[in-house]
Amino acid sequence: MADEFGKGLAIGTGAGLIWMVLAGWYNTPSFEGAQLTGAGPENPGAYDALGIMVKNGLFWFTILGMLTFWVVIPAARELRAQMAGE
Repeated sequence: MADEFGKGLAIGTGAGLIWMVLAGWYNTPSFEGAQLTGAGPENPGAYDALGIMVKNGLFWFTILGMLTFWVVIPAARELRAQMAGE
């Protein structure tokens, strides 16, 4: 169980940090307004569009990765143990 927790934590911290950096670049219009959740650029160039796609992918990778290692895998192991009669 500890290795699943460690993997989920590593995914959460690593991908979450990169997401926060990219969200800071693309979604922080000013320090007085919304930070990390502001509107994105209106006409992104090729590299900006790629960065925004990576940012969105990392957000979902963070959420789904942590849920997988913290909820789905332990629940599947528990269900398999219950089905085996242990």
